[in-house]
Amino acid sequence: MAEPTYTSRIHIDRIKGPIRHAYVTPFREPIRFGVHGAIKQFYGVEPDEELPATLDHIIAAVGG
Repeated sequence: MAEPTYTSRIHIDRIKGPIRHAYVTPFREPIRFGVHGAIKQFYGVEPDEELPATLDHIIAAVGG
């Protein structure tokens, strides 16, 4: 069996409500996640700040 080429090292902190910060080694700045638009309506939350959802980041990664 082949050895892994890459292992992603990520730490996620929940900040408040749906807002989370993902820290990806070796980068210093977090990736900020949250909810917005129809997603916040679906979950019935009103965040202090609207941010891209995890789904937005996944779609951007696949499209990139």
